[in-house]
Amino acid sequence: MRGTDKLFIGNEWVVPSATGTIEVISPHTEQPIARVPAPGPADVDRAVSAARAAFDTGPWPRLDPGERVALVRRLAEFYSTRVDDIAELITTEMGAPLTFSRSAHARLPGAMIRAFADIAAEYPWSESRPGFLGSDVLVCKRPVGVIGAIIPWNMPMFLTVAKLIPALLAGCTIVLKPSPETPLDANLMAELIEQVGLPPGVVSVLPGDREAGRYLVSHPGVDKVSFTGSTAAGRQVAEACGSALRKVGLELGGKSAAVVLDDADPQDFATGMIVAGLMNSGQACVAQTRILLPRSRYGEFVDALVSMIEKLTVGDPFDAATQIGPMVSHRQQQRVRGYIEQGQREGARLLVGGTSLPDGIETGWYVRPTLFVDVDNAMRIAQEEIFGPVLSVLPYDDDAHAVRLADATEYGLSGSVWTPDIDRGLAVARRIRTGTLGINQPYSMDPFAPFGGVKSSGIGREFGREGLDGFLDTTSISIRSAP
Repeated sequence: MRGTDKLFIGNEWVVPSATGTIEVISPHTEQPIARVPAPGPADVDRAVSAARAAFDTGPWPRLDPGERVALVRRLAEFYSTRVDDIAELITTEMGAPLTFSRSAHARLPGAMIRAFADIAAEYPWSESRPGFLGSDVLVCKRPVGVIGAIIPWNMPMFLTVAKLIPALLAGCTIVLKPSPETPLDANLMAELIEQVGLPPGVVSVLPGDREAGRYLVSHPGVDKVSFTGSTAAGRQVAEACGSALRKVGLELGGKSAAVVLDDADPQDFATGMIVAGLMNSGQACVAQTRILLPRSRYGEFVDALVSMIEKLTVGDPFDAATQIGPMVSHRQQQRVRGYIEQGQREGARLLVGGTSLPDGIETGWYVRPTLFVDVDNAMRIAQEEIFGPVLSVLPYDDDAHAVRLADATEYGLSGSVWTPDIDRGLAVARRIRTGTLGINQPYSMDPFAPFGGVKSSGIGREFGREGLDGFLDTTSISIRSAP
């Protein structure tokens, strides 16, 4: 059994006030692998109080931005020594194939830390402008304050870095609430933060359940909530922050479309969907699980998708050959199976997959990669976020019809367009109402570019200068020389 008996509060490991624990279960073996403390309300109070004091009277928000950049770069150095450990922990706790954990779950966050530091090093922290009314105006950027950040289980280190590092670079203090399914990598990040030597109170890490998250969101000592999770939970967070007039950033669900134009290559597209639609075993908010195919070449593309899915290796996430691992929990497995059954009831045609366990697998929370065709856009499997390896194929008549179908959901997080004609692809992409798009690939999640959604997929942006902006307030100072 791995784990710890302490919580990381205010940059130090302390004995929790509560006696509850979180038991971490392997999605592959269904056996316990770790136990960590579950924070109670008093622990959240203590973490927010430490962050409040560190922001109101401590040195962190008052440091020159270059000093914060230097400390973040130091964190990146420590992080680089633990990449393999991080990958193995995430595969252990949430079941992602180890090959995916090494790249997306572990190495990419390390690169993001360095990229965010580069952005902050060049950021215009103050700007002098000639005022229209005669006085000069100094526009200054200042940290928002205490951040309550809530992290889901599907990309735990990636999303921790996306919130933690820009907040620190801005001069904020932060209380992170990771998911109870993935506390192990969060505690490893806490160990790295402890090594860096930040001032007291700046960071706390409290893996906890929904009740801990609700208490953090409603806490009067928090100045902004940064939340990643489902749209349903995001609405509750937005409501709580709205009633308190508290700043909020929301990165929520998606039901993104892969628009395949009639000049695309079926094999190239199908190969691309291994990542675009099935990354992280389908547990990704940006996954393109709605596949829009031209009627004129419908059969060709469907055949290519069937061939691709049938060749996927499903199984032990620590096996280098595995491409699809288990769902994170039994509850998630049952949820995904429920959608597969719903698709069959609604009349969609099931070509590959289903609700039975993959061949040769007797334990673990697995779902077979599943392909539905002839899906009507009104069906639930075409409209609701499933968060598993389930793809739905919808036919379209022409480019304009494809754009209308791509937009015909409440979501607008990601998407892609597949064509050898880049100009045509860009013309289609510019007409789709969504936050991010890729041409002949899923959106690349570049740390220098803003990421986020429209409609029910969120509020605000992460990454890039825009991500740093989200943790800063703007103060304008007009200046008139003394007479």
